[in-house]
Amino acid sequence: MTAFDVVAQEEEAHMRGEESVRLAVDIGGTFTDVVLELGDVRHSAKVLTNVQNPELGLLDGVRVVLKEAAVAPRDIDVFVHGTTLATNALIERKVAKTALITTKGFEDILELGYEKRFDHYDLMIDMPPAIVPADLRFGVTERLAQDGSILSALDEDELVAICAELRAVKVEAVAIGFLHAYAHSDHEKRARDIVLRELGEGVTICVSHEVCPEIREYERFSTTCANASVRPLIEGYLTRLAKELSDLGIDAPLFLMMSGGGLTTLESASRFPIRLVESGPAGGAILASHIAKQCDLDNVLSFDMGGTTAKICLIAGAVPERARHFEIARTYRDTKGSGWPVRIPVIEMVEIGAGGGSIARIDAMQRIKVGPDSAGSEPGPVSYGRGGELATVTDANLVLGKIDPAYFAGGKLPLYPDAAKDVLGQQIGAPLGLDEFWPAAGVVEIVEENMANAARVHAIERGRDIAASTMIAFGGGAPLHLCRLAEKLSIDKMIVPAGAGVGSAIGFLRAPISYEVTRSFPMVLDHPDMKRVNQMLDDMAREAGDIVRPAAGDRKVQVQRVVDIRYQGQGHELQVVLPEGTLDAADAQWIHDQFETQYRAIYGVTLDNVPSEIVTWSVTVLCEIDDGVSPTFGEGEATEIAPRSHRELFDGAQGTMLETPVYWRFDLPVGAKISGPAIIAEHETSTIVTSQFDAEIDAHSYIILTRKEAV
Repeated sequence: MTAFDVVAQEEEAHMRGEESVRLAVDIGGTFTDVVLELGDVRHSAKVLTNVQNPELGLLDGVRVVLKEAAVAPRDIDVFVHGTTLATNALIERKVAKTALITTKGFEDILELGYEKRFDHYDLMIDMPPAIVPADLRFGVTERLAQDGSILSALDEDELVAICAELRAVKVEAVAIGFLHAYAHSDHEKRARDIVLRELGEGVTICVSHEVCPEIREYERFSTTCANASVRPLIEGYLTRLAKELSDLGIDAPLFLMMSGGGLTTLESASRFPIRLVESGPAGGAILASHIAKQCDLDNVLSFDMGGTTAKICLIAGAVPERARHFEIARTYRDTKGSGWPVRIPVIEMVEIGAGGGSIARIDAMQRIKVGPDSAGSEPGPVSYGRGGELATVTDANLVLGKIDPAYFAGGKLPLYPDAAKDVLGQQIGAPLGLDEFWPAAGVVEIVEENMANAARVHAIERGRDIAASTMIAFGGGAPLHLCRLAEKLSIDKMIVPAGAGVGSAIGFLRAPISYEVTRSFPMVLDHPDMKRVNQMLDDMAREAGDIVRPAAGDRKVQVQRVVDIRYQGQGHELQVVLPEGTLDAADAQWIHDQFETQYRAIYGVTLDNVPSEIVTWSVTVLCEIDDGVSPTFGEGEATEIAPRSHRELFDGAQGTMLETPVYWRFDLPVGAKISGPAIIAEHETSTIVTSQFDAEIDAHSYIILTRKEAV
């Protein structure tokens, strides 16, 4: 861009007056998605993720949308960012050298875990390695009782000696986690002061009562260690990114998307990077919730499929399910218990290794197997022409006509259909005796069945009727597969929003600025101590508000309160939303009734004469920054319903290739109706309408797909 271009761009931006300019970036495992909203118009870009230097790919995409929208960097009002950097660092073990200091006698909690095997029948099971190895776990004499009384004072001389060992092995981060520190933090605070004094500012120090102030030592210690191990990396990345954005001329406030569905400040994200691990998928769930609210939908299945994984989330009443438990770096990717547990606010979803880059192969029993490993962006699928050698889902979709090879990723990444067909024929077709398009059809059928099965199980576990849901699809891959997924799940209605290919980034711009504070304070509802509870809730709201209000400015803030509750003696909880205002004894009965209603819906029974017990209390302070506008992509006036071209497309329901019309999405006016089979193409994806469904453009410019009536 020349100096003249920059001046002209800045003059045009200045002439726009007070239009809001908001920018969002989602760095995924394969693609980096960038979205810029300028008033009621949206611009987007999809570029390959730079694995080694993710900020470089981010900046490339930002420059593209700034130029396309004729916006000067200084005119950006809000910049929201989500990244998989923390997740990938933990999965690949590319983290800081981290030590754990804990109560003497509890050094092996990270090794013992839950004291059970996640797969009882696998004799060759690979248990997840401890997040901190044994030679970097140290016990110090100290012990507080559950009520905070001192059983053993902190041995400061012993701690100083431990610090000398840490200095000798050159640790980069230290996690401190003591027994009962979630409720009584004096010893952890003193230990932090000593470690800081002995090791200096160059070593990252995280304490469990700040990172995860909850019961369950294994999960609390694991979360604190994970936070400590990625904090140097994330702090460095965010510092570099802030400088690069400043050098580019962007001085807008930078917010980070958290796994719980809210935005946080740069400073908070740098302190608690573990809260960023599921930031991308969370953005997609927020988008689906926004659409559910717009369209007045009670039951929604959010379906997000990108280059590496597919994510499925259940949404009721325009609110996604949330949880406080998540596993990272699973040794068996789709198996619960095979990873490191972290207790952070997350949007509840099931994630499977089923993305465009998921690798297809023949297993020992001569079956097609897809994923969970992915070709990613480097080298990527064979059809990318970047050195990939293994067949993938993207290669199969290309052979089946679902992808236009000349307009993939907005035309920025040409694809090679012949290379895709050859590799599928060699690696899938030849071993099974399949030719023509059947190797590709087999790969796609398997990946779609994998996703359908994951959705069925997820819904059944939560007592939900999946067939009664409306499916909302986004991500570059989801619109390619949603009709076949709906056929398998007996879903009759689906929605594809405009810009579905960059849906998570759009969701970032719908998310509130928020912060959640949790406290573990067990209380049986038969004997409530509401005076103490109200004081604790007020303190938690004040702590969360201190983070949110400076970023909120003059905007109104809201306070949401949730409890984790169970029957006394059980090991797991359900979540219940607390009523507003000061709580009294009558509210205790109301909370119990809400819990039993939810328990009955999930398990079909309630336990008579067993008291309910609140374990953990959570307060979220939030501020909505979405102005309610739903921008659309500027393409000029819609004209007529006429296909731009035709191409061969595989229709799974009929099991054959069909000559299929291809429509450009932005040629279709509101109210346009199209009968499947058809392809509706746009910048970053295409919606495949199978022969079982019809499509219509609604008032929000969403594609609404409905099942054809049986003749």
